[in-house]
Formats: sequence, C-alpha cells, structure tokens
Amino acid sequence: MQPSDNDVKRPSMSTLSLAAHKISVDDYVTGIAAGDRALLARAITLVESTNPDHGRLAQQVLQSLLPRTGQAIRLGITGVPGVGKSTTIDQLGMNLIADGRQVAVLAIDPTSKRTGGSILGDKTRMSALAVEKNAFIRPSPSSGTLGGVTRKTRETMALVEAAGFDVIIVETVGVGQSEVAVADMVDFFLVLLLAGGGDDLQGIKKGIIELADMIAINKADGDNIKRAETAAGEYRGALQIFTPHGATWFPPVVTVSGRDNRGLTELWANVIEHRTKMMATGEFAARRQAQAVSWMRDMLEARLMSALNANPGVAAELPQIENSVARGTLLPTLAVDRIMALMGL
Repeated sequence: MQPSDNDVKRPSMSTLSLAAHKISVDDYVTGIAAGDRALLARAITLVESTNPDHGRLAQQVLQSLLPRTGQAIRLGITGVPGVGKSTTIDQLGMNLIADGRQVAVLAIDPTSKRTGGSILGDKTRMSALAVEKNAFIRPSPSSGTLGGVTRKTRETMALVEAAGFDVIIVETVGVGQSEVAVADMVDFFLVLLLAGGGDDLQGIKKGIIELADMIAINKADGDNIKRAETAAGEYRGALQIFTPHGATWFPPVVTVSGRDNRGLTELWANVIEHRTKMMATGEFAARRQAQAVSWMRDMLEARLMSALNANPGVAAELPQIENSVARGTLLPTLAVDRIMALMGL
C-alpha cells in the first residue's frame, strides 16, 4: 500500500523554524495552489505556530491565497462522544469523493486544561479517508480556546480551500461550547444524535438545537431502526418548540447509519438544498460576511491579549491585582480599569 498524503510527517517546531526560512511566500502559494500536500501541511503548522515570525509569514501566505478561498462547502458536524461522528464522516467523505469531490476534514482535538496535552490524539478512526488521495485529514489541538475550537481553524479552512478541497468538514468534540464556535464558521451545522437509552429528549440542549441546520439520528441500523425513527419524530416535535420558523429553511430531522451507509445521500441532498435556497435569498453571502467580521474580531481580541501580556508595566502589577481580586479586596471591574490604565488606555 502506498503511503497517503495524510501520512506526511509533520515537522517539529525546530524543523519548521529552519524550513520556514527556506520556503518563500511565493513557494507556499504556488505549491498549495498546485495541491502540494507536504507544503499544505507545513503551511498549517506555520499557522498553528506561536512563533511571531511564523505568524507573519503565515499571514502573508494567507493574504496571497485569499482569492482562491470561499468556494468550498463548509460543513460542521457535532455530537457527543460515541455518537458515531468519525464513522459517519468517513463514509460521507468517501461518498462525496466517489461523486468527484475533494474532502478535507478538520478534527478539533480537545486539550486537557490540566496537562495542556491533547486528549484524543491523532484521528485513526477514519480508515477509508486516511488512505484516500482526494482526502486530507488534519487533527488540530484546541489548546484550551473558546469552545474547544482552535483559534487557527479559520485559517486552516482557508488553506485547504486554496489547495482545491471543495468540501470542508469541521468535526467538534461535542462538549462545552464547541458547537457554538463551529456553527459560527461553517455554512451548514449538523447535529448527530442517538436513539434509545430511555427518554430520547433527556439530553437535548436547547441552544444546540437552535443552532442546528439539520438533525441526524445516527446508528439507524439493525434492531435500532425503529427506535431511531421514533426518536426522529420526537425531535421534530422538539424543533417546533425550540426553533423559530424561518421563511427560507426549517431544520429537517433524518435517520442515518454511518456504518451501513444508510441515509447519507438524503443528508447531503439537504446540505445542497440549504445552500441553494440561502444563496437565492442572499442569506448565504450575509452569513459569510458576518463570519469574516467575527474572524477579525476574534483575532483582534487575541492580539490585544497578547499585547497586554507583553506589556512590562502590566506584567509587574498583574500578579498583585489578581491576588487582590482573588481575596475579594478589589472589585473585578476596578481591576480591569487599573490594567487598562497601565496599558495607557
């Protein structure tokens, strides 16, 4: 078996430091536009680096590639661990590739708040896509950022779009606020759920249901088909309560089996129908524009925090200020005022 592009070994930060100086912006742009997987992987590592020099180079690469971005279908998929996300994505991705698509999967890997290390490690469950030449899988550590979503996911999406991938699937860990963060950067947000286990609505989260563009009851196979269909009916009823009726789109509820490749054609047909309707009304363009502004604001907040942490005056006073807040002797709002004054703001 020939090694796949997904098996390209990522360079370490020390290796990247040397390689980054040898590869020009034009080299990155030309290589990524031509579909060079090794350069794509290096560019993503460059984007994820905390080294300021790498960051500046990455931004030049992204700016140069910007005209090649924005055409891919961006699909977010969430669901609790065990719901079958990886199996479903693996099969859905293979179906799309059979139809002539190129599929990139960005799998957000949660980071332990205690150790700082990744919890899931590299994705190994998408066995078919892992060896498919028209697929690209990139696990990305969240590094404790909001919603378990790495700050660099948007930049990575832009890079894989520029490399020619026309379907980008962002898989969330299905915990915390990751769903909210991913829903804010994709075109279509799919929630995978399971039937069975008593009350099918017991674990429903109102906020997640309101974000969903579609709900899919997974593992609708074997003896579980009837339970899945019953659960689908119950979730349809829940959507009538939780979700405002929109003139353009009302979230459908379908049953699927990633294992048996059942219902995935209907699932994808809904994704395409949603895109067609939203583009016809102008809502698609408005959503993309709002996401671009949100991306800018997120980056602005990150830069401001970086500047704050690098300020020597703040660094000298911050421990004492935090200690006073912790002891309850300083109101947090006044603490913020002091820090802003130290910044000259």
